[in-house]
Amino acid sequence: MKKILFILYFFTSLAVAEESTCYGTTSNGRLENGVQLPTSGVNFEGYSIVARLAGRTYVHSQVSKIILAAYKNLESTNPEKVFKYAETGFEKGGQFKPHKTHRNGLSVDFMVPVLDKSGKSVHLPTNPVNKFGYDIEFDNYGAYEEFTIDYEAMAAHIVALHKESVNRGFDLWRVIFDPKLQPNLLKTKYGEYLSKNIQFSKKRSWVRHDEHYHVDFKIPCE
Repeated sequence: MKKILFILYFFTSLAVAEESTCYGTTSNGRLENGVQLPTSGVNFEGYSIVARLAGRTYVHSQVSKIILAAYKNLESTNPEKVFKYAETGFEKGGQFKPHKTHRNGLSVDFMVPVLDKSGKSVHLPTNPVNKFGYDIEFDNYGAYEEFTIDYEAMAAHIVALHKESVNRGFDLWRVIFDPKLQPNLLKTKYGEYLSKNIQFSKKRSWVRHDEHYHVDFKIPCE
């Protein structure tokens, strides 16, 4: 019996330790051994339990490690801030409607960090009524109802993602965010770093990307 349990444990450990493999591109690819992001952590949470159960929060194993390490880093550098990730992709990648990308485990959406009326960092409300946050529209001042975009927290998060990617021998390919709101990120204390290291979208995408920012990770694929 002990021998059987050991064999089961051994092969289970191998499965858990197996790294993901991505194929093709973010717009035409697939994923093997995708990893599902945790429901929540000390300073972050997912955008929807329903979406998680539907299998819409899987990423490449290296992307998962980068995201979680970045959140861990932010616990120390920005302890008062909270963050929320959104759509990622399916366990095996492939078409991910309504997105045009998110097909090989390297694309991740993050809801913008926001401040409430008192200036406290809070999670942007995401629920079926507002299409899990994707139906929210911020004005040109970065405001929506009682919330305002926390550009300092957002910039800190992007920097943390980039640094953790580089530490692991990878990089960020691009960040898609509403071009009209991008200048606010460059006005933060992280502006110079962002200008030198991050490739932002220059033109408005087919959807605005104001309530969330899309990050494509640069990790070698087959």
